[in-house]
Amino acid sequence: MITIVDYGLGNLGSIVNMLRKLGIKCCLTGDPDKVAAAEKLILPGVGAFDNGMENLQRLGLIEILNARVLHDKVPVLGICLGAQLMTRRSEEGQLPGLGWVAADTIRFCSRQAMPDLKVPHMGWTDLSVPGETPLLEKNDEQRFYFVHSYHFLCDRAQDVIAVAHYGYGFTAAFCRGNIFGVQFHPEKSHRFGMALFKRFAALSVPAVELPSAA
Repeated sequence: MITIVDYGLGNLGSIVNMLRKLGIKCCLTGDPDKVAAAEKLILPGVGAFDNGMENLQRLGLIEILNARVLHDKVPVLGICLGAQLMTRRSEEGQLPGLGWVAADTIRFCSRQAMPDLKVPHMGWTDLSVPGETPLLEKNDEQRFYFVHSYHFLCDRAQDVIAVAHYGYGFTAAFCRGNIFGVQFHPEKSHRFGMALFKRFAALSVPAVELPSAA
């Protein structure tokens, strides 16, 4: 079962529809108790960085997500803004991010540096996948749909699992242990997105000791 975290920002219906089409069991919830019991998590997101962090805090989800992801090592997939929230900070906002990965979220190059670069970056873009990862298969054709004005800047090259090019090369996906983040939208990426969700659903789940009945 994949738990999709509903914190008021995200392309939720498209994700649910694709997972159900693939026969992958999922639930959509912002209930802290259900998130605390999740076997796998998807943190989606479309919108502003500070709004995302504020909503997670308001719903009482930050401590629960930290416990499940950092302590229990539950697999988690961040999508677009959801992945940006996993970084330390964003040039878009003032609030700190979750800080799950050693990375920042930065704006595409300024108009002064690249005056012809239109932002946001929108549309289908090829990925370069340097090696086999649990999330992405290394082959000659990996294309995903992007809509974004910001992207990740990772401290560690080994955390970068896919690169895309728009004016210059940028990190399109990262992985740090059980933590995965993608800047693109797999739920809008047809067969490429379907393959990614299948691989995420197939990840092994760590054994978690459940509390004994009172």
